[in-house]
Amino acid sequence: MTDQQLADLRQSYTQRTLAEADAQLDAVRQFRTWLDEAVAARLDEPSALTLSTVDAATGQPSSRVVLLKGLPDDAGFLFYTNYDSRKGRELAGQPLAAISFFWPGLERQVRVEGRVEKAPEALSTAYFQSRPRSSQLGAWASPQSQVIGSREALEAREQAVEAEFIGQDPLPRPPHWGGYILRPHRIEFWQGRPSRLHDRLVYDLVNGAWKIARLAP
Repeated sequence: MTDQQLADLRQSYTQRTLAEADAQLDAVRQFRTWLDEAVAARLDEPSALTLSTVDAATGQPSSRVVLLKGLPDDAGFLFYTNYDSRKGRELAGQPLAAISFFWPGLERQVRVEGRVEKAPEALSTAYFQSRPRSSQLGAWASPQSQVIGSREALEAREQAVEAEFIGQDPLPRPPHWGGYILRPHRIEFWQGRPSRLHDRLVYDLVNGAWKIARLAP
């Protein structure tokens, strides 16, 4: 593909609108409504989100895709990972993060900013032990984000873990693995519209209440 062909890739968004009168007063509940619609539309990976964190020492941001695993108390976004991974280390040094969802089948995007905290240990343990055994073994075996010598070395680690926990089901949760909850203070809902005049409603948390404003596209 040439640069010109790439530059010419575009489509017009015409499916839906987003008006203030149709938006819920609570931002997380509005998100839940959109998520339910994405699931109902049978979109691929509707719970997939891009998580962006920052290295506090260098200011270098990094992004990756993880899966949303809950909306605790309609007040936060829950995901799980290895605490020793790059994202875990960056969140330890700078607990502010941003996440975004993109649902092209509905011509929608959601952007979320907030402070991240570790989920309660009981919640992390319950979720870990509800996962397939293979996923539990993988969490023990993988030194996430660290350099490894080969695929074979990783598979050997998995086999060693499986031998260690033979006959044990479920496995205990690794101390280096668990959940994070992003507590949002800003959520933006983007609905594609024709002529690039998209609808953008932003919710800002002010003194415990959500304030809604419209942004120019």
